[in-house]
Amino acid sequence: MKQTIPNTSALFSPVKLGPYTLKNRIVMPPLTRSRSTQPGNIPNDLMASYYAQRASAGFMVTEGTQIEPRGQGYAWTPGIHTQAQIEGWKKITQAVHAKGGIIFAQLWHVGRVSHTSLQPNQNQPVAPSAITADNVKVFIETGPGEGALADPSEPRALSTEEVSELITMYAQAARNALEAGFDGVELHCANGYLVNQFISEHSNKRDDQYGGSLENRLRFLKEVVAAVSDVVGADRLGVRFALLFASTGEDRVYLGLVESDPHHTYIEAVKVLEKAGIAYLSIAEADWDNAPDLPESFYQAVRAEFSGRIIYAGKYTVEKSLNMLSKGYGDLFAFGRPFIANPDLPERIAHHWPLNEVDPATMYGGTEIGYSDYPYYQK
Repeated sequence: MKQTIPNTSALFSPVKLGPYTLKNRIVMPPLTRSRSTQPGNIPNDLMASYYAQRASAGFMVTEGTQIEPRGQGYAWTPGIHTQAQIEGWKKITQAVHAKGGIIFAQLWHVGRVSHTSLQPNQNQPVAPSAITADNVKVFIETGPGEGALADPSEPRALSTEEVSELITMYAQAARNALEAGFDGVELHCANGYLVNQFISEHSNKRDDQYGGSLENRLRFLKEVVAAVSDVVGADRLGVRFALLFASTGEDRVYLGLVESDPHHTYIEAVKVLEKAGIAYLSIAEADWDNAPDLPESFYQAVRAEFSGRIIYAGKYTVEKSLNMLSKGYGDLFAFGRPFIANPDLPERIAHHWPLNEVDPATMYGGTEIGYSDYPYYQK
């Protein structure tokens, strides 16, 4: 039986995102690659070539970049809180802009998903509440260029005053991103990291204005969004959630948290973002093998509540993207592993060319091998 080739032209229709007109709807999402220069977690020339290779994406979001030293949960991930890091990121934004690309910085704080060896002065990680993260691993350095997975350390609870200080750190990181030449920023509010820890009933047992009711648990999100919007403008701000309606027994580096009522929790969160007027909402779906799609009712509710652009990610295929676009549920679609292995991914999708396979062994840490040496398609 002859296989029908899908008409992908809809993915190549221009789309407005805040002040930008994107050339296609194919997004390179945040992808941790752990290749920053040590010491100092400084973005480098190798990273600049990697991002520039992929600048044909409609737009791209950097790997998670920690907003302060305590925000790091994995060895060799880049930061955006020192002048040396800002200068490193400038090389990357300039390289991407030279290729006509649009790039946002993903602002990241891991909260409790960290290890004392990654923390300043080997201190405890910080979190909404002193509850150790389980079902998750962190990645620590065991020697120069050598690392291993480890269990997260027990965190300490942030004081109310410290929560306010963190909000100002997000705003400063956004200022740093603008200085580095980024076109906008995305807030990492997914995968069980700091903002997600405040939102979740499992990790937030606070008794101040940031804990208790759902409204209170969403307050940190609301205040960080407001503070960062004041710096970059709401039309150059996105937020990423990772929505789980089911969990898995798979051993995974990170996953996120399944709320007792995920639909209600996240629709209320989406309402906060709608009120703030941000440019886009990025939703990462479960991506383990045979993971269920989100319920249709959830896709419909998000579209009904949010008037900005909606990005979906999580083992998306071209066919699933076209289906979601035709239903009006999503506007842009992110391809993670395919973009790692295929720097020319949009062109391959447009021409139905075969894709390179990703090499899992070279995903995190290392050199240009499995990073900037994946080949373009040879006609």
